Amino acid sequence: MKKIIVIILVCLGGFSAEAQTLETFFTQADSFFKTYVKNGRVAYSEIKKEPSTLNEVLKTAEGISVSKTDAKNYQAFWINAYNLSVIKGLVDNYPTSSPLNDKGFFDKTKYNLAGKKLTLNSIENDLLRAQFKDARFHFVLVCGAVGCPPLINKAYLPSTLEAQLQKQATLAINGDYFIKVNNKKKQVKGSKILEWYKEDFVVNGQTEIEYLNRFRTTKIPTDFKLSYFEYNWNINKP
Repeated sequence: MKKIIVIILVCLGGFSAEAQTLETFFTQADSFFKTYVKNGRVAYSEIKKEPSTLNEVLKTAEGISVSKTDAKNYQAFWINAYNLSVIKGLVDNYPTSSPLNDKGFFDKTKYNLAGKKLTLNSIENDLLRAQFKDARFHFVLVCGAVGCPPLINKAYLPSTLEAQLQKQATLAINGDYFIKVNNKKKQVKGSKILEWYKEDFVVNGQTEIEYLNRFRTTKIPTDFKLSYFEYNWNINKP
């Protein structure tokens, strides 16, 4: 009986430690974004001068354990981990004018996260997109460029994640930086994200315009012609 109690207590202690570490990560990430992000722009020069806060939250992220069966914790962790790693990559190469200036920025440079060594592409494509088939990830994963949807100045949290995903998708699709509608010419121009990740937006037989209309206040006529404007790869600094 005593052995059983000890085993239970050890197991509960392990779960508590994991939950506490994850909570610490979210708290640190939230504080970091509140300090260094404003109006979708990141204060890279300030972080470069004093990188300890960024390094601390990424150090915490190394020891995190998350499972996709706990979807909200899993998704919130990897979204924040991606955005923090992008900032880390740009800070390490700062001053720089674009993430593309660093060859292999997305597919070669690896980050120590949750006991794994991962590239940014692996986080986005393997751990998030492939697992959950949710196109709204494209509105919260921020690649460090002006062409990306803007980075918010708070962490994505499991308790608020659904509302945050919905809000960021709605803001992007109703704004003029992600799509531009010309009613006179019956045209709509969209971000290259719609082209690069077309498979995410046309699931269940819908078109890209039909997907956009799920979030649009003013619906786009489905007979409008869709094209794509060039992506702005300039760094998202103030």
